[in-house]
Amino acid sequence: PPSSWMKHAVLLWILLCSGLAEALEPISTTIAAGIALTGCFVGYPKINCYFRECCQPDWISFNQTGLWVDLERRLFGQHLASRIILKAVNRFMNNDNPKKPLVLSLHGPAGTGKNFVSKMIADNIYKEGMDSKFVHVFIATHHFQHVSQIEIYKTQLKQWIKGNVSNCERSMFIFDEMDKMPPGLIDSIKPYLDYYDEVDGVSYRKAIFTFLSNAGGQCIVQTALEFWKAGRDREEIKLRDLENALSLSVFDDKSSGLWHSSLIEKHMVDFFVPFLPLEHKHVVQCALAEMKARGLKPYRCVADQVAKDFMDFPKSEKIFSGKGCKTIVSKLDFYV
Repeated sequence: PPSSWMKHAVLLWILLCSGLAEALEPISTTIAAGIALTGCFVGYPKINCYFRECCQPDWISFNQTGLWVDLERRLFGQHLASRIILKAVNRFMNNDNPKKPLVLSLHGPAGTGKNFVSKMIADNIYKEGMDSKFVHVFIATHHFQHVSQIEIYKTQLKQWIKGNVSNCERSMFIFDEMDKMPPGLIDSIKPYLDYYDEVDGVSYRKAIFTFLSNAGGQCIVQTALEFWKAGRDREEIKLRDLENALSLSVFDDKSSGLWHSSLIEKHMVDFFVPFLPLEHKHVVQCALAEMKARGLKPYRCVADQVAKDFMDFPKSEKIFSGKGCKTIVSKLDFYV
């Protein structure tokens, strides 16, 4: 928050610039008047950014430790996603001259943490987090509902992204429900994701694009199930066990917004990030975290019951939660 002297200095600056300072005792304003009046117009943007969000380091500054802590303590059962996201974002944000934007494609069943991770990234880059005017969220079922209007969507999407990156090069774009986006639409922004210094006078190299999708979820679940049946710990799953199969699965999924996408074909996606289905112990962690967030005493017996009711597939074994932790917030009231 502004210090006392800064508040008084800013108030005096405003009064001087507005002409209201004439009502003050002349002696009390004489010393500051020369400096303040000289900077009335020159200093306005800087003063304005003191109170309102601007595309400046005071408002956009990467908290590397904060992201690590969030991923370590708040994301459960996602050892692969945690490592990939942390390394990718760290490397990108600490590079003053990236060759291209950071493009992440997050895949997995519902409730496994894709939206949660996107929020973590935004919270540790932008002072205003997801409320930042430099973070933009597109929801396929809301913003791109009608396949018949795909050409209009393409034009609007390009204009929207170009306008926002022109306003702030450190913009973040989140595309949710990519599996429900009209195929071909996302290819319209390929030039913005490529290795170009500029496109029509605008550099996109410091922007972040994140795609969230359930597409490829079956491939991820199958791999996790195979490890479980073989008696192997899920932490033994490596990115190489999933990445190629995942990208091919998404590329060949006709219902996906990335179906036969040039973004995949031309290797514009930096990382395909798999989110594994959650087991009993992970849902327990989610339930305990939610109780703590509500100021309740975290009862393990309650969390166990919640997790037990969430385990529903495969039907014979019931080792995974079909909805992950997605409905714990609303369902917890029935258990406490």
